[in-house]
Amino acid sequence: MNADPNRLLVVVDPTAEAQPAVQRAAWLAPQLDAKVELFICYYDAYVAGERFYDSPGLVQTRRDILDTLGARLESLADPLRKAGLEVGTDLRWDKPLHEGIVRKALDCGATMVLKDTHHHHALKRSVFSNTDWNLLRTCPVPLWLVKPRNIAGKLTIAAAVDPLNTHGKPATLDQAILAIGRNLQSATGGDLHVIHSFDPMPAIAGAAPGVATPISVPADDISEELERHHKKALDALIYGQDVDDAHVHLLRGPARQVVPDYATEAGVDVMVMGSVARGALRRAFLGSTAEQVLDQLPCDVLAIKPEGFETPVSREERADG
Repeated sequence: MNADPNRLLVVVDPTAEAQPAVQRAAWLAPQLDAKVELFICYYDAYVAGERFYDSPGLVQTRRDILDTLGARLESLADPLRKAGLEVGTDLRWDKPLHEGIVRKALDCGATMVLKDTHHHHALKRSVFSNTDWNLLRTCPVPLWLVKPRNIAGKLTIAAAVDPLNTHGKPATLDQAILAIGRNLQSATGGDLHVIHSFDPMPAIAGAAPGVATPISVPADDISEELERHHKKALDALIYGQDVDDAHVHLLRGPARQVVPDYATEAGVDVMVMGSVARGALRRAFLGSTAEQVLDQLPCDVLAIKPEGFETPVSREERADG
């Protein structure tokens, strides 16, 4: 977010009428003094010549599709330009979608990618697509996943940190999370909160009757000791960070429950979280628990990678339109 100039790459869904990511970028860009790039990544195997021999008819069909999509981009860009924003447009015939987005982000020097995601109100949960999860895994720049909701008044930002590096993530990631949270706070005049959750139940279960332990420790003592330990680490992390003490929150309970509950109760607009990839499948985040947190969050998510992250997506592989 400190790059000059800032460039917001906004992924447009050509199948949808509403474009929450475009609306969020229009709100955010003037506050970040950022340029906006509206982008459609599209591919259709039926007209790509994969299933049939390529022909002049298929080539013309592809051109017609791209012309239509280009007109759609310009119709979205026009009101933003009239509002004084610097807006570019681009479209590519590329696959898979998440790799096309990453390639575009690399090519245009994007400092942030914004993309719609969805919230199922009946279930009170998010519905992340395969593309969303793959972008969380591979996008090398901050990824803002936008829910179809308006931001009313000042931006409320929550930075979710893990000062004990419980899951083996890079220690510098928390500093990056706090930095981007402070930048957003400064640029938008919003409120920054810092949250950390811990769950004492696994330790309590390990000391339960019938479990082989050297000393039987009361559950309340275990819970209180863990809370002191986590609070000490959290205090050390935010020392000198110019964060209001009243905005630092240590949450007790399973992250998949207490983090979304906090976001709902505090009216959080965007949750800043770290995204790490590990293992043979290079899964995003920290496994199923964090995925459940994301599924349950009622707010936007801003996911960032550790310093030095290198995306597994190749610049060169691109479908020919």
